[in-house]
Amino acid sequence: MSHPVLIAGQWRPAREAGTFHAVDPRTGESLPGEYPVSRWEDCDEALRAASHAAADLRRLPSETRAAFLDEYARRIESRKEELAETASGETGYPVSPRLADVELPRTTDQLRQAAAAARDGSWAMPTIDRARKIRSHLAPIGPVCVFGPNNFPFAFGSVSGGDFAAAIAAGNPVLAKGHSSHPSTTRLFAEEAFVAALETGMPHSAVQLVYRLSHSDGERLVSDRRVGASAYTGGRHSGLALKRAADAAGRPFYAELSSINPVVVLPGALRERLDAIVDEFTASCLMGTGQFCTNPGLILVLEGSESERFIERAAERFRAAPSGTLLSEGVGRTLVSSLGTWVRAGAHTVVGNASSVSAGYSLANTLMRVTGAAFLERPAELQTEAFGNASLVVVAHDAAEAKHVIDVLDGNLTGCVYSARNGEDESLYDALAPALRRHVGRLLNDKMPTGVAVSPAMQHGGPFPATGHPGFTAVGIPASLRRFGALECYDGVRDHRLPPSLRDANPTGAWRWVDGVWTQGQLG
Repeated sequence: MSHPVLIAGQWRPAREAGTFHAVDPRTGESLPGEYPVSRWEDCDEALRAASHAAADLRRLPSETRAAFLDEYARRIESRKEELAETASGETGYPVSPRLADVELPRTTDQLRQAAAAARDGSWAMPTIDRARKIRSHLAPIGPVCVFGPNNFPFAFGSVSGGDFAAAIAAGNPVLAKGHSSHPSTTRLFAEEAFVAALETGMPHSAVQLVYRLSHSDGERLVSDRRVGASAYTGGRHSGLALKRAADAAGRPFYAELSSINPVVVLPGALRERLDAIVDEFTASCLMGTGQFCTNPGLILVLEGSESERFIERAAERFRAAPSGTLLSEGVGRTLVSSLGTWVRAGAHTVVGNASSVSAGYSLANTLMRVTGAAFLERPAELQTEAFGNASLVVVAHDAAEAKHVIDVLDGNLTGCVYSARNGEDESLYDALAPALRRHVGRLLNDKMPTGVAVSPAMQHGGPFPATGHPGFTAVGIPASLRRFGALECYDGVRDHRLPPSLRDANPTGAWRWVDGVWTQGQLG
């Protein structure tokens, strides 16, 4: 019998359109536990329940949401070992340090940061123009559908990650669509979220879960008029199909889709600290078998002996490092296909590039190279994301050609420039960094891009196709909450009829923009 879904405040059997099993990517064998592919009837019932929950949440104080997020974080920590063991079996990631010591603490930290933002209320940007008697703020947008990815089962999970935390903190119920790679991990999270909701007075349908849908039902879900917004992290092809459906219906859709995260390494930096940069690149590219959305997938260098030594030593490191485990057979097939696209577009293999995925979903660490001129002839193909343990080095003839390469880059989550500490690369930096800045959400200097801190200043977004909208971030509180708010304006509305954050007395204590000045004070 299949595991139940969580809909309308109860765990119940799904209205099945089929079933599936998770697979251990280290062995390729199916794991215990059968999970349902839900029919549209499950989604329809969940959306009805979510609509009622959305209305209930608007009437509850923000403290209720904050208490839920804090309690949920506590309950997650109480099941740390079980969650880490389960996720390890479904992803191939090590229990320690990856899951138990890094990703789980990050997950509970962002839940607690979201709780603090809900309590504070300043995320909603209450704005008051007393002379014109106009007031506005961001209010809950309505039920939010969250589609989790395969590579971060905790920190980006559909019922545990940043999108989930932000949507709840902003006052919206969540309908979570789990990822097929780790359904048991998602179920464990949902169990604790549901209990935390009951214990803190949240609506029983504030958190709901389905494990898998047909493509057509997924598109129907994000375009349903009852949905306030959807958040998606995953592959570009599926994400764009969902985005088209949501756009056609006028439903907000926030998507993280694809990024190759270009890293420009200038000659002075290589002369100064070549081995250190090689080590940093290798560690970043191969960490987690390269399955990070911020993996350095393109390295841009200038012709010269330093660049050749960089490529040679990086190849040595790639050859010596273990290949690691890919998340699924599908990830392996896509990686092989992407590498084939690079070769057909003119790239040459330096190391790796096996033609197929071995048993246990593993592929040789792969480094390829291509000239700047060849890249400029086939930029679309050579920017194909190779999600996994692979990277492409582009060797430009000179600074002018490097600038042309940067100019044709698609939008990315991150971009980085390594330069000499003694100042010898300053003119090159000044010529190239402004061009790179236009193509990335986060610009780094002298460090690889894989780390994404949960900081209020973080931008984990960027120009298309990195994300669907360059003005929003999926990581960084309170900014991430604003994706799930609707701007509501009150014109001449009497004080006692206003939302608390817009009343003269400011009972919430939020920071407010009053007549051009930020203040937490009451209005006389």
